[in-house]
Amino acid sequence: MIDQEISKNIRELKEFLGDEVVILAHHYQRDEVYIHGDFTGDSLKLAQLAISQSNAKYIIFCGVHFMAETAAILSGGRQKVILPNLEAGCPMADKAPINEVLESFSHLKDYFRDKKIVPITYINSTADVKAFVGKENGYVCTSSNADKVLEKALERGDIVFFLPDQHLGRNTSYKMGISLNEMAMWDRKKGLIFSGEKDRLKVILWGGHCWVHQMFQPTHVIHFRKMDNPYKIIVHPECSFEVFKMADYYGSTEKIIKTVEEAESGTFWAIGTEKNLVMRLARNNPDKNIEILSNFNTVCRTMSKIRDVDLLNVLKGLKEDVVYNEIVVSEEVRKYSKIALQNMFLV
Repeated sequence: MIDQEISKNIRELKEFLGDEVVILAHHYQRDEVYIHGDFTGDSLKLAQLAISQSNAKYIIFCGVHFMAETAAILSGGRQKVILPNLEAGCPMADKAPINEVLESFSHLKDYFRDKKIVPITYINSTADVKAFVGKENGYVCTSSNADKVLEKALERGDIVFFLPDQHLGRNTSYKMGISLNEMAMWDRKKGLIFSGEKDRLKVILWGGHCWVHQMFQPTHVIHFRKMDNPYKIIVHPECSFEVFKMADYYGSTEKIIKTVEEAESGTFWAIGTEKNLVMRLARNNPDKNIEILSNFNTVCRTMSKIRDVDLLNVLKGLKEDVVYNEIVVSEEVRKYSKIALQNMFLV
């Protein structure tokens, strides 16, 4: 439910602040926040849009912490980046703390002394991890370009160290023709876990995941396959390998939206991604039959920590020239993170 009084106050403050403020809203945001976005989209699209707003002094990023960090990295310090609620984090990014990543990479280099390992980090990672990858001249990737980035990294090296999302890494590699026997999981306590031969390994996966996308199970796909109506299944590549294989289509949030919006009127869709996005798609496309693949526990709780009142509070602060919840990255982290991001842009 949208509180009309809070919404009205937000609109008035936006008008008062004018071009000095740009509000970015990720697709997974609550409607009460999403409706106030000057731009909406996925994390990288929003970060790129942020730096194109040369007149803006402040970027309010209604997403999660790593997204605001990415905007701060790309803005080069020219704009102040604000996260309306500092508790809006990403459990997936948190599963790859920088000290563990550095220690693990050191072990892997010792283990594969005769091979070149190129790190790739999903954009859903901390600025510190992006900086590590940049120092190693590796790449950031997104869910939409992971295949191209993986291909480029394997041209430059023998093995890819992919973090933090094991599912995006596994699903993308498999679609590229890399077999499961050519992939390994990395466990800090157990070391490498793989069923193939060491010399054939091409991809080493960090053990992170998105808990929302793990809520979608093969039984949910089977349920829609048994329906009388011809449902097409489209899922995000952060879903498990089993669900990924059973789906008709897969793709980033932007690709899911584009695929469904461009589908023929009257078609049936079961979508495996975050609930706020799916419900919004259903409302915006009443000519299609849109369902979420599973309705159980599929709201991103950390993204949802940003409420309309949080947005209102930071806007009130800016009216009084007070900046709340600014996201700052060090110059060193910005420098090396930017290398990893720029390597991706060149692919």
